[in-house]
Amino acid sequence: MLRIGLTGGIGAGKSTVSATFSECGGIVVDGDVISREVVEPGTEGLAKLVDAFGSQILLPDGALNRPALAGIAFSDEDKRQTLNGIVHPLVATRRSELIAAAGEDAVIVEDIPLLVESQMAPMFPLVIIVHADPEVRVKRLIEYRDFSESDARARIAAQATEEQRRLVADVWLDNSGSSGRLVEQARELWYQRIVPFAHNLTTRTPAPSSTAVVPADPSWPDQARRILARLNSTCGHRAVRIDHIGSTAVPGMDAKDIIDVQVTVTSLEVADELADDLLRAGYPRVDSITSDVPKAGTDPALWHKRFHASGDPGRPTNVHIRVDGWPNQRFALLFVDWLTANPGVQADYLAVKHSAARHADIGAYAEAKEPWFLNAYRRAWEWADTTGWAPAV
Repeated sequence: MLRIGLTGGIGAGKSTVSATFSECGGIVVDGDVISREVVEPGTEGLAKLVDAFGSQILLPDGALNRPALAGIAFSDEDKRQTLNGIVHPLVATRRSELIAAAGEDAVIVEDIPLLVESQMAPMFPLVIIVHADPEVRVKRLIEYRDFSESDARARIAAQATEEQRRLVADVWLDNSGSSGRLVEQARELWYQRIVPFAHNLTTRTPAPSSTAVVPADPSWPDQARRILARLNSTCGHRAVRIDHIGSTAVPGMDAKDIIDVQVTVTSLEVADELADDLLRAGYPRVDSITSDVPKAGTDPALWHKRFHASGDPGRPTNVHIRVDGWPNQRFALLFVDWLTANPGVQADYLAVKHSAARHADIGAYAEAKEPWFLNAYRRAWEWADTTGWAPAV
């Protein structure tokens, strides 16, 4: 099962994307629909809203008067928090029921208006943001949904900012143009990325990745932060620490377009316990990789690890799970700091990477670099001893 988080500001066009995914075969769990369902007449949710905001939020027939509630709740931050505190838990419970009823090979599209505001993004293997400029959204709300301009602007102002949404977006769909263009973008995303991603999780197969070395991408740190947040949510207390490692963690360094992450655990038994949760988060285990290449003067048993890789073809990622204090775990942290502090070493390593990149196979690429690493391990620890290096907290 692949779970997707879909969101966007009011008037951005999220419903168009949601409907398109549904037509393509996704099971849409719509937060707006559920939000209406849990406050229908006779529900616990409606009773709690009346207790909090008074009977003036009801229509003559006893149903919820949504404009009246919005006029009260969105005029004051404390009242908005009260509203969210009542509705969000009820919506979450109903959402869980709908997801539990879906098949294991389903693609679940969770359409959540306040996904960013409620800090739910790390719960999803893929987060899609639908965006349009505020002025475009105001115009749409007035023209198509009968909002007054002041109400439209108040609703937009009460939601997450563009900057906050960009921080969690794995996919950014711009809807400043026509709805037809948005549908085209959504369908392309579905068939080019979402369907292969879901297939990879079902078959427990990592997405293919390239050995090509590309110019440093300034978005790599932000992409890594999203991945780390997802892995922190998945691993919880079982992870001692989670770090962005490898060449993409070195500022300005060219690298393969693969984010490498290290999850530090207390034992390989804990690493094994994480396997199913990491699969649900989008990272199937690669059973054939159980160790790094031991370096001279160390116990080979202390180079064992577990290895997962992303099923998402749009964001190749390697997840190395290593034991706290073992030489492979410490060297992964040291290596980034050593390269960052020594531009000459960066240049040396980059030349090795370019030479190894003639191998299209990832395994052959890694093997071609290993002779350089045997010497680099000694040099890096000499630098660490000289500088008093210790892993950043």
